Amino acid sequence: MGVSAPCTVRVAEDPAYRAACFAVRKEVFVVEQGVAEDIEYDAYDAVAVHVLAVREDGLPLGTGRLLHGEAAVAKTGGDPSVGSLGRLAVSREARGLGVGAALVRALEDAARARGLTAVDLHAQTHALGFYERLGYAAYGPEFPDAGIPHRAMRRAL
Repeated sequence: MGVSAPCTVRVAEDPAYRAACFAVRKEVFVVEQGVAEDIEYDAYDAVAVHVLAVREDGLPLGTGRLLHGEAAVAKTGGDPSVGSLGRLAVSREARGLGVGAALVRALEDAARARGLTAVDLHAQTHALGFYERLGYAAYGPEFPDAGIPHRAMRRAL
């Protein structure tokens, strides 16, 4: 793995951890990037695996989610063995410290634990290099999502 982030990443099963995930997403996507709040949160949040990165003192630093099974099929080209990584958000002060990579690896571990063979994601184009360094390969054309340019990417597990 080789990722040493100044944080602990855990699956956010507890309601307080889940609320912290949503707070980080709001800070990054709604406040910073101007994504409409009514599209940031969706029905998939109820069935997704959410992970939360927290600093030693408990401050939330980042989050992400994994869709699997029926929830992921529409996002992964219909293949039930592929998970969908999404809503990866790292607070401004924690960027560049390895938090994002630690979150991706934790989501990949969750995908492996569910028997998935690959993970897809829709990356904002400015983040393509980040995901490429983690082993993801872009495919298909650029497309807008919430008014932001994205590319589909996949990594075999």
